[in-house]
Amino acid sequence: MTQTSALHKQIQLGDITLNNRIIMAPLTRTRANGDVANELMAEHYSQRASAGLLIAEATAVMKDTVAFLNGPGIYSDEHVEGWKKVTDAVHAKGGKIFLQIWHGGRASHPDLNGGVVPVAASALAITNDEVHTAEGKKAYTVPRALETEEIPTIVDAFKQGAIYAKQAGFDGVEVHAANGYLLDNFLRDGSNQREDQYGGSIENRARLLFEVLDAVIDVWGAGKVGLRTSPLNSFNSMLDSDPVGHTKYLAKRLNDYNLAYWHLMRADFLQQQSGDVVTPARKIYQGNLIGNMGYSADEAEQAVANQQLDAVAFGVPFIANPDLVERLAVNVELNEADPNTFYLGGEKGYTDYPFMNK
Repeated sequence: MTQTSALHKQIQLGDITLNNRIIMAPLTRTRANGDVANELMAEHYSQRASAGLLIAEATAVMKDTVAFLNGPGIYSDEHVEGWKKVTDAVHAKGGKIFLQIWHGGRASHPDLNGGVVPVAASALAITNDEVHTAEGKKAYTVPRALETEEIPTIVDAFKQGAIYAKQAGFDGVEVHAANGYLLDNFLRDGSNQREDQYGGSIENRARLLFEVLDAVIDVWGAGKVGLRTSPLNSFNSMLDSDPVGHTKYLAKRLNDYNLAYWHLMRADFLQQQSGDVVTPARKIYQGNLIGNMGYSADEAEQAVANQQLDAVAFGVPFIANPDLVERLAVNVELNEADPNTFYLGGEKGYTDYPFMNK
């Protein structure tokens, strides 16, 4: 692979021009000071600023909705000041960075959120995993189903989070509607058993997502807003009876939005579900499509060269290779990531991976 490869060509994503099509996927790394971004996070992201776009980790738009210890928030002035350290460091290196705005939904836990019971589309608990708390791993609790009249407060929280993200200096935001968190929890029929206007048909189940998109676009403009979805991923006890139909519906609706991009996770972490959602998305969706999950460098290059995707988001390779863009340009061997340090806290396995010898 060379600098003239498809992955290394510039691209316009909405209002944002990227130097290359190698995107850093959002990665929860539990390195915040409580829920405030810090200098260590600024170093981590700035090390990776040669990515076409950095998508910062899942960041809570409301108090008492987090699903991880030491995960960041974006619902106060203190959060804004913390994230400014990150955006300033990334911009100093010439990078572009979006913030992924998020509500943990039923993946939240009372032990992480001052005893507050999590909320969800329906009162169904996650059963295929446990949550990490300060006292060790615990079973997920049964969430409380949101009342219909409460839903506007969720939309307002995403809008306010988008406002704070702008104040913090981000180049845009990605709405997190994947992996079983609140917006995805409404989207998929395996976790949404509501009988109001937010349940039943895919049109109803997607209602909250599009209300959130409308609110966030009102802050940023569509050309600085991205969306992430995961129609096949069974992580967090998720299932949809028709992931391909679900994807086609979103593709048609999203054509009206002129988003910066749609970030589509193509597979299932747990390999419980399979299918092809990329092909129908590409066929119907007219905007920029970013693929994610398990792409090798060669597969990513071919997908972009063949116009199946406009860009590819890499997760684990960016953990271990801050200079992933440069390594892929000259086909240098990649560092191996150490999963034992993914959520450890501190510098180890976060800012200490070596750059290639120059």
